[in-house]
Amino acid sequence: MTATIATEAPVSAAKPWYRVLYVQVLIAIVLGALFGWLWPTLATNDWIKALGDGFIKLIKMVIAPIIFCTVVSGIAHIQDAKKVGRIGVKALVYFEVVSTFALVIGLLVGNLVRPGAGFGGGMANAQAVAGYAKQAEAQKSVDFFLHIIPDTVVGAFAQGEILQVLLFSILFGFALMGLGERGHTIRAFIDDAAHAVFGVIAIVMKAAPIGAFGAMAFTIGKFGTGAILNLIGLIATFYVTAALFVFVVLGVIARLVGFSIFKFLAYIKDELLIVLGTSSSESALPSLMEKLERLGCSKSVVGLVVPTGYSFNLDGTNIYMTLATLFIAQALGFDLTFTQQLTILLVAMLTSKGASGITGAGFITLAATLAVVDPRLVPGMAIVLGIDKFMSECRALTNLCGNGVACVVVSWWEGELDKERLHANLNKRIDPSDVETAITTG
Repeated sequence: MTATIATEAPVSAAKPWYRVLYVQVLIAIVLGALFGWLWPTLATNDWIKALGDGFIKLIKMVIAPIIFCTVVSGIAHIQDAKKVGRIGVKALVYFEVVSTFALVIGLLVGNLVRPGAGFGGGMANAQAVAGYAKQAEAQKSVDFFLHIIPDTVVGAFAQGEILQVLLFSILFGFALMGLGERGHTIRAFIDDAAHAVFGVIAIVMKAAPIGAFGAMAFTIGKFGTGAILNLIGLIATFYVTAALFVFVVLGVIARLVGFSIFKFLAYIKDELLIVLGTSSSESALPSLMEKLERLGCSKSVVGLVVPTGYSFNLDGTNIYMTLATLFIAQALGFDLTFTQQLTILLVAMLTSKGASGITGAGFITLAATLAVVDPRLVPGMAIVLGIDKFMSECRALTNLCGNGVACVVVSWWEGELDKERLHANLNKRIDPSDVETAITTG
């Protein structure tokens, strides 16, 4: 583990409020929104956009090393190879069950609320949709599984392909496990390297408020508040549905394991606000993994479940795809049959596996889903193109919550959840506010 329970300290004595990361990020988001609203021309300047893009690139820079070090260390320290396979199977079973719940909830809400019924919007931006539709052609199951295998190991790290890095890390971890005592030096080096990379993250995270300000200012400056008001019904329906999933479905799962979903969300509030500002759940991946280890999840479970979940457990994307598909069908006047709606579930379950935590990936998988259900629905993507940026925040937030809960559940299922540490963190007997705490005490 990266920290010990001996680091307990009163949260109130940790640091003044203005130095707390989530407070800084929240202030930056508000200031960014005001800046984009009051000075839209200046907010859409390339340099303002670069603040958000630059922060995301800084985070993505360390994602591949973090995944490699965490997964290899987790596997190499396990004596039983069967345990790795057992954790993987449990994670995939959990992902599929919970993802199905997300898809069904989106479908039920879309049929009950019918946000697209009577929609009178035009078909502007139809040409812009063509690019997403073309990208969606590559979202075939066979191509997706072949894409998991990198052309070269170096290429996987250079391009930041999470699943490719994960595959190599698992193979390397098993190879290192097979070396036994001969691999001790390499294991120790990788463990130390992981601490060093987490140190880099602690430095990079200080720039989170700047990145959130730039990303939010550019979004509001480019799309304006009118883009939100134009399709407020769909946005509101999506946000309410996602909240329903998080607080009811994930809340019930959390309660069965023995913790409160509200306390868990408060524990990862820094990561949630970073995702809200950047619209990318990848921006919070390294610090989420570190926090889950401190929460009491075993290193092996964190290393396997969280990176895998970023491609196989996208609950927010699942809700979005079923809800947006029904919205487009209703807006265009198509009355989808029960068989077609069942097709949405089956197709979305596959296409969502190709999405990542990056802004726009959900829109591409939506194109793939629409093309299979009914090709006539694809042009209708133009209706939601203008507001997709505002919906991507909710997708990313829901994905992050889902993967965090999944890691705790699989740790509990595997019998490797330190419940004393879990409740100490969630009840704020340990200060969870800064990544640096784990670096300096690890």
